Amino acid sequence: MHTLPATDIELAAWLRLSLAPGLKPAALRLLLSAFGLPEAIFNQSHEALAEIAGETAARAVLAPPNSDFDAQLDAVIAWCELPGNHVATLDDPAYPPALLTMPDPPPLLYIKGRLDLLHTRAVALVGSRSATPQGAEDAERFARELSQAGVTVVSGLALGIDGAAHRGGLEGVGGTVAVIGTGADLVYPAAHHALARQIAAQGAILSEWPLGTPARAANFPQRNRLIAGLVSGVVIVEAAMRSGSLITARLANEMGRDIFALPGSIHAPLSRGCHRIIKQGAKLVETPDEVLEELGFAKPIAAKAASKQTVLWDGAGTRDSSTRLASVADQPDSVAAPASAATQPELAAAPTLPTAPPAMGTEALQLLDALGHAPATLEILATRTEMEDAALQNTLLQLELAGQVTALPGGRFTRATHG
Repeated sequence: MHTLPATDIELAAWLRLSLAPGLKPAALRLLLSAFGLPEAIFNQSHEALAEIAGETAARAVLAPPNSDFDAQLDAVIAWCELPGNHVATLDDPAYPPALLTMPDPPPLLYIKGRLDLLHTRAVALVGSRSATPQGAEDAERFARELSQAGVTVVSGLALGIDGAAHRGGLEGVGGTVAVIGTGADLVYPAAHHALARQIAAQGAILSEWPLGTPARAANFPQRNRLIAGLVSGVVIVEAAMRSGSLITARLANEMGRDIFALPGSIHAPLSRGCHRIIKQGAKLVETPDEVLEELGFAKPIAAKAASKQTVLWDGAGTRDSSTRLASVADQPDSVAAPASAATQPELAAAPTLPTAPPAMGTEALQLLDALGHAPATLEILATRTEMEDAALQNTLLQLELAGQVTALPGGRFTRATHG
């Protein structure tokens, strides 16, 4: 072992415990309660350790560290010296207090960004990687309004709903925290490099995994337990029946957190997971205000107009407008093509839905992709497809004549249901 300053000797002991193979966080917590700091634990006999936490834990603690431990310690010390990087141990005042209510809080947390966001009121917003356009819009809007109310938005930095939640969270004073399933020195997925940089600068990125840990399927359910632990409530925006978001909801429920879910069309695969947990007792929510009210958080000040209006609101941007163009519950039909299983360790790929017949043109297919089961207006379709008005109306007419789209009163359109 190197000659280290006292703080680094402490860090070395914590790191050694966090890396001890087979030492579960719950067993470590028992040992810390009995003996105090890690250095004291290493000074105990096998018998004393086994009496408190069992044979397996005693063996794990007393096993010599790996041959590359000194290199790992050097890497952690060097990482901590970079601006904005922190390691928080269980006895550190910076450690998130909400995680201490878990039975098995991680001994070490690697954090990039604002430590204060780990001590605030927080809500998790999670859902499918293969989000629909409507789902992503809903996630971003919910996150933005929660953040504007001073609530920190927590999610997992995955594609789809998670990314939208982080973007919305960055727009308000509450900010956002990304809990990741890799080492804090890596970004997964690679498509979120720019978003991760923005979160590290304005919010916080948190990991319990050693530096350099790549994305592995087994890491993500454990990541989900930290998301659940950090928050007062979890909002599921879109989820298939077999979804990592439902694991987060179950873990949060076991920790006594509140569970919320946005409803959707009975035809949409990404609504089925939400409907299932609603049947199991999750609270159905249609507006961010309902989440704030249920958790006892203050609502945003009405005068605080959103800087970026979306097509989900009327021209005045009022919260409870009766002329809202689309409901939170509206869910588009088509899901984005899921990435390969190799790049999506947490969830099975979402099922793909039937698309238009091959004879249709690119614009017709694009428009069908953007169209939901619930009615959508021309404004919404124009925003999602970025098509010119004339092309949009011609394509809608083509789809209507082909029996793929039905025009509804009030200038709204929906996919035709067959069978």
